[in-house]
Amino acid sequence: MQANTLPASHGMSWIRQGFDLWKKNPALMTFLSFGYLLLVALISVVPLIGQPAATLMMPALSLGVLNGGRAIARGQRGGPDLILSGFRSNLPTLVTIGGIYLVGSLLALFATALGDGGLLLELMTGKREVDASLAEQPGFLAAVMIGTVASTPVMMAYWFAPMLAGWHGLSAPKAMVFSLIACARNWKPFLTYGIGLMMIAAVLPALVIGVIGVFSPTLAALISVPLPLIMVPIVFATFYPNVRDIFGDDATPTADA
Repeated sequence: MQANTLPASHGMSWIRQGFDLWKKNPALMTFLSFGYLLLVALISVVPLIGQPAATLMMPALSLGVLNGGRAIARGQRGGPDLILSGFRSNLPTLVTIGGIYLVGSLLALFATALGDGGLLLELMTGKREVDASLAEQPGFLAAVMIGTVASTPVMMAYWFAPMLAGWHGLSAPKAMVFSLIACARNWKPFLTYGIGLMMIAAVLPALVIGVIGVFSPTLAALISVPLPLIMVPIVFATFYPNVRDIFGDDATPTADA
């Protein structure tokens, strides 16, 4: 399995390609993105087991979104059932990936206690309410930094793993190692990609709405309502070009795609 190493400028290309992908089938891309978020949210609210179960199911749901993006890019017919197509592709391995990601995320969260004695941990587990004074607590910012540093390699190992397991049949450990290496080799385009998404999906819309709000608060409020319906699917649509450009797309299409 060979991962391409791309220049920093390619990060913006993923955003442009994602926008083009969304334009080809905005209805399906919107369904896939919000379907993913809704299913994760519904599983998460189940008492006691909800949040761990949602994490275990995330790789299969992510693969469903990628299957949908690939179907749109290839001009193939696809419907709402694509969101569940990942559950028919190497499911035990996908669940294992979710389990490893869950353990890694918990270890990163527990590591934050080294900075603030457990304050951030209590906040993230719901044992403490959000308070504006938290940022002033000793060690809180250090805990945030520790959590960020510790969780970054976990996210890198997860990023491509569902695709590598579902499309290429790799085992969970191998898929996550390959994903980690691919992300590390492409840290420059990923940095550009992250900054670009933040600017396009968050900063610029907020700036535009703020300017409009000065002249017409009502119009600004009306514009702010449909924005997530457009921006969230576009962000999800960028995932497929990202996968394709780094690992190629020579896997056999799923029956759903």
